[in-house]
Amino acid sequence: MKVLVIGGGIIGCLTACFLKKQGADVVVLERGQMGQEASWAGAGILCPIHPWLYPDSFTKLIDASLDLYPKFQQHIEKDTGMVIERYVSGLMIPFFNDDKINHWQAALDWSQRLDWQVDILNQNQSLEHEPALSKAVIKSLLWRDVAQVRNPRLLQAIQAWMQMLGVEIRQQTEVTSLLCKQGKVSGVQCADGVSIEADQVLLAGGSWSGVLAEQLGFSLPVRPVKGQIVLLKGEPNIMHSMVKHDDAYFVPRKDGRILVGASMEFVGFARGNTDEVIDMLLQSMARIMPGLKSLTIEKQWMGFRPGSPDGLPFLGAVEGIEGLWVASGHYRNGVALAPITAQVMSDWMMGKKPKLDMQDFSPSRHIAANTALGFPQK
Repeated sequence: MKVLVIGGGIIGCLTACFLKKQGADVVVLERGQMGQEASWAGAGILCPIHPWLYPDSFTKLIDASLDLYPKFQQHIEKDTGMVIERYVSGLMIPFFNDDKINHWQAALDWSQRLDWQVDILNQNQSLEHEPALSKAVIKSLLWRDVAQVRNPRLLQAIQAWMQMLGVEIRQQTEVTSLLCKQGKVSGVQCADGVSIEADQVLLAGGSWSGVLAEQLGFSLPVRPVKGQIVLLKGEPNIMHSMVKHDDAYFVPRKDGRILVGASMEFVGFARGNTDEVIDMLLQSMARIMPGLKSLTIEKQWMGFRPGSPDGLPFLGAVEGIEGLWVASGHYRNGVALAPITAQVMSDWMMGKKPKLDMQDFSPSRHIAANTALGFPQK
């Protein structure tokens, strides 16, 4: 069976690998360069932001994906000889008297219900764990088992894995339309005039999936949500855990670098960093983590998250077009959900029914806009 995967980000590439391992003939089509968009730009936090705001079905999907990560890491690092730098650093949420939203009780209730182990730290314990925190902190929650991964290194390893497995990669190849025969997929047409035949097509085009879906003949409400990030240059162990607040997050790497992110902007495909947003992130840092103020800015960048109106991904077959599938709209959770997405979609496309209930993620589901999880206000 020949499968075309449209999109060269982490979702498309890893699903292509899983399909290839199951015996499919796979070609990945990327409109630009492989892995240069959201998959590269994100912070690599292997946990949803405020998971208690999501339906429990989403947590079960996340749990299944995180359970796959250790074995997946072992396999890909052994096969490629590359280190993806996934490690358990923990995730802390500090609380302050002037917080606009208090997540305390919701976070505790969710952790107990879904069996996520959490520690309650008082002010002194919070400052002892993260000395860079503001002394205005009153208490914090700490999930010690939460891991992170270095996205660019993960992408490099997956791309090396693709080459080892024999997945064909075509960069600078823009898909313009779907080819069908009697309601069944027969391939795609590309911008250069070349048509490529296939038995099945997977749309995994990230933030461009909504535009691509229209070209392929169906509607998919995936839109770009811009995020800007600042990279600080520090020494190892300045921070111990990732720290997440409503106004900013802080992700320490093993080499001492710290990511400060990330904005949520509904501005279409407007590229580039802006002084206003970078200043906002730095002001948030000065208020939440003043111990980082002396660090120098090494770099800044931005990316487009593939957002959805309800904050949930679209996973499954497209109704009315046999052989057309979608794996997109992962929003802020693409890296965390990559292993389970690749496993579920590859199994499904190869004729095996998913073990998880995927109804809440169906491309044809009824979508109720969620102001807490969906698109930000312009």
